Amino acid sequence: MASFLGSAGMQGRRGRAGRVVPPLAFGGAPAGERRDAAESRRRVLGVARELFSERGVDAVSMHEIGRAAGVGQGTLYRRFKHKGALCMALLFEGVEGLYGRARDREESGGPALEQLMGLLEDLACFNEENAPLLGAVRDAVGGERRVEMYRNPFYSWLRATVVALLGRAVEEGEAREGLDVEAVAEAVLAPLNVDLYLYQRAELGMGRGRILTALRGLLLDGLRREGTAR
Repeated sequence: MASFLGSAGMQGRRGRAGRVVPPLAFGGAPAGERRDAAESRRRVLGVARELFSERGVDAVSMHEIGRAAGVGQGTLYRRFKHKGALCMALLFEGVEGLYGRARDREESGGPALEQLMGLLEDLACFNEENAPLLGAVRDAVGGERRVEMYRNPFYSWLRATVVALLGRAVEEGEAREGLDVEAVAEAVLAPLNVDLYLYQRAELGMGRGRILTALRGLLLDGLRREGTAR
């Protein structure tokens, strides 16, 4: 069976031995980037990281970032069309970690639904570690841009991975027959929307383990084919 990480919608590219590497659009350096452009990008991201650490993501404007980095506003916005795009670039290392762990689970084998649960556990940790940046990504997509958060390569990869794992679970008799994996994928990811997740953690006082245990019972156990092992 083809690598689930290379399924349609991943927007990735093939590496050695058919392996998939993360798409550069996650926030990495564009292919063929000039040295001066690469240095400018690194300087902007470094300055943004420092300012966000000192004052918080919400308190820092794109204008301040460009000025502190010595980059003109036109250049800054050609590189990052809004603050959310810049924050997405800062999330690149964390996204690479998510991808790497998903790839490791695939290579080690095991039931598809358990691999899916591993992805959800990683995503919960990712939410907690990167909440301010994820919030800025969300805030940048108001109005007509609201659906951009579902079009970005990170969400596209998450969704494609969930769809492929669910499809594999159906094929191998782990999940019930006739499951609409395309529609169910959004329902699987929705409980880990960063706003809802942080509300449960901070406002309702729920621990991460409690939330994930509830998700396992509601989503994964509910998807299993009757009679399969839990």
